[in-house]
Amino acid sequence: MRTLRTLTAALLATGGLLTVAAPALADDPAPTASSGAPSPGSDGEVPAPTEAGTSFRTAALMLPGQRATADASTGDYLYWAVPLDQGQDATVRAKVKLPETARHGEATWRLDVYDGLRRRQACRYGMQARTVAADATSVELACTLRTVRAWAEPWADDPLPGRYYLRLTTTEQPQEDLGLPVRAEVSADVKDAGGAHAVDGALAAPLVPGTTAATGSEERDGDDADDGAAGASASPSATPAATAAEPDGGWASGWWSDRWIWTAAGGVAAALMGIAGYRLTAGRGRPSRVPPGV
Repeated sequence: MRTLRTLTAALLATGGLLTVAAPALADDPAPTASSGAPSPGSDGEVPAPTEAGTSFRTAALMLPGQRATADASTGDYLYWAVPLDQGQDATVRAKVKLPETARHGEATWRLDVYDGLRRRQACRYGMQARTVAADATSVELACTLRTVRAWAEPWADDPLPGRYYLRLTTTEQPQEDLGLPVRAEVSADVKDAGGAHAVDGALAAPLVPGTTAATGSEERDGDDADDGAAGASASPSATPAATAAEPDGGWASGWWSDRWIWTAAGGVAAALMGIAGYRLTAGRGRPSRVPPGV
């Protein structure tokens, strides 16, 4: 009997402790999201980078339409990377705000674009390099690339789908001006070239190297030959910035273009014209003036 009373008292005491602790647990704040998730209010979009890389391996990833910025010094090599898909016409622009301090002479700034195989791509038009005077406050550069093709012959130098690298630097400047602070802004505007530029065939995989899970901007260590390997996928645990390795909506399949629509429309129009031509030339049958049996 004494044992039963002791057990009952213990159960009542335990219930009281749980009742007191329950409100305290309910008042605790909900666990916050991990630091790698996008910040609240960003709708999951990858923000534009505010720093630039110093080599192909550390190029800052950006998306078409974004405006990336970076504070650097005169003489630095600044690198960004942007994904371009087949059938796209891309125009990259750069603006450099030069230091307000007195400079010792003219300086030449240059914007170069490289594809996933690190082949320098020619510009269809645009001012790719510009020499500015010592008292200039800014310099603007632009380069419009050729239309990205779905595939190319091994000997061709055509732009292919994948990651493209933007390199901004000075090629000529007085030695006394090296190290002066500058601020750079780069962007890549992309538009669809249309089915007129579509080609048959497709690349097995886009020219995109892998990325690390630590920063999302540095690539995996390895031989330089691996940098241009096609089809290396991003790490599953990479930061949101690593999603800039592919265009919004993923890479194109390589076979569809609006040329199929025009081809089908042309076939239907040709069939209708053939039927109309037959009805016009066939007449209305046997003339009434011809006697039967003739």
